[in-house]
Amino acid sequence: MAFLWYILIGLAAGWIAGLIWKGSGNGILMNIIIGIIGGVLGGWIFGLFGVATTSLLGNLICAVIGAVVLLWIVSLFRRRA
Repeated sequence: MAFLWYILIGLAAGWIAGLIWKGSGNGILMNIIIGIIGGVLGGWIFGLFGVATTSLLGNLICAVIGAVVLLWIVSLFRRRA
């Protein structure tokens, strides 16, 4: 059941981050992947600052921030190539 929540939060976070970063989504599968990896990245970043999220909204915000950071990092490599 927890895995389903990770996928749903990842989908929402990836979609929101895609809207923030590019102005459009990246497709369902890519949104899920970006959101899940962004959630892990966001949790790591928040952990560095000593912030822990426990609610659904907090986890979503954390994942969105992580996904935006992930999209920013990817865009740095795309511009060089």
